[in-house]
Amino acid sequence: MIDILVLYYSRYGATADMAQWIARGIDEVDGAQARIRTVPAVSTVCEAVEDSIPASGAPYASTEDLQECAGIAMGSPTRFGNMAAPLKYFIDGTSSLWLSGALSGKPGTVFTSTSSMHGGQETTLLSMMLPLIHHGMVMLGVPYTSTELLHTRTGGTPYGCSHLAGTDSQLSLSEEEKSLCKQQGKRLALAATLLCPTSTQRPLR
Repeated sequence: MIDILVLYYSRYGATADMAQWIARGIDEVDGAQARIRTVPAVSTVCEAVEDSIPASGAPYASTEDLQECAGIAMGSPTRFGNMAAPLKYFIDGTSSLWLSGALSGKPGTVFTSTSSMHGGQETTLLSMMLPLIHHGMVMLGVPYTSTELLHTRTGGTPYGCSHLAGTDSQLSLSEEEKSLCKQQGKRLALAATLLCPTSTQRPLR
């Protein structure tokens, strides 16, 4: 059994919902299981101290989670066309994994949520890909064989799944968005079973 990390930051819950649907797709693949983790918020004025266990939701991620898992799905809401600061803060602390090549050759994919249709979904997805590429990961998108991409009137991009949350962040995931998230998770898990058949085996480098 290999673990696939679903790592996300969520402010109003939409990105967390996407993470759950991606995890469902991962769990549909024989020999793979999802490990869901989040990151704490960061202070704008000084480094704040959070409890080591969040009050609700997924546990906080550690660098060990990244090292132990055979693939990573990483998600964030959009912040001016970029990933949110808490997720970037966590990723900026993974230099030791970069130095050791711990993520090199593992598959990765990304997902996001925005309040408006043109709120920077694709640039946010690309911003999350960049550090994963620097880590040597093999990036996966959503191919147009996932036909929901051709018909969705909400979220969905070939760079990774997306969700249109609305200006009040109250819109639930559409059926197309749910399906694309599941397909993205399944695609990631299938790739991981090929590239990293066991979590202890060294991935393709």
